[in-house]
Amino acid sequence: MRAGEVARSTNETKISVSINLDGDGRADVATGVGFFDHMLDLFARHGLFDVKVHADGDLHVDDHHTVEDCGIALGEAFRKALGDKRGVVRYADAHVPMDETLSRVCVDISGRPFLVFRTEFTAGKIGTFDTELVREFFQAFAMNAGLTLHVETFYGLNSHHIAESCFKGLGRALRKAVAIDAREGNRIPSTKGAL
Repeated sequence: MRAGEVARSTNETKISVSINLDGDGRADVATGVGFFDHMLDLFARHGLFDVKVHADGDLHVDDHHTVEDCGIALGEAFRKALGDKRGVVRYADAHVPMDETLSRVCVDISGRPFLVFRTEFTAGKIGTFDTELVREFFQAFAMNAGLTLHVETFYGLNSHHIAESCFKGLGRALRKAVAIDAREGNRIPSTKGAL
């Protein structure tokens, strides 16, 4: 079983996360940020990852520290679960429509973290959730998971749909990228011999 677990504690947040890459899409998420919980549920379900994220953050300030720190911890757990990356597909992408919205997420499990985020929201908030925190989560997750990650929304009108297509796309792309390639065998998918 490819699984990782991380506990992170700062003056701003206390977070515990775990992820099983070979799960069936079960999510146990409680961050205190309702919309973010919904997005993590979507990520787990569409990635077929078993994900647990429990966070106690300084929500009296705002949601920023909680969302960012969950991205850091979940990224670290994801990296641990991958191990040395032997046999994984490595590259994958997903196009995800959500009603009027279409987004594409492309990933390389490269060990070289980088984020390109070409998604604009039509509103500053989804309920009480700041839409700029979507990028903050993707940035923190990619940097700590060691992913090259490109996210682009081609079009969309509803900010909820835009965010949803990005999180579903992340789950779908990673689901394919972490799959074991029977033809690859036990090799690391790189001419360098390491990722």
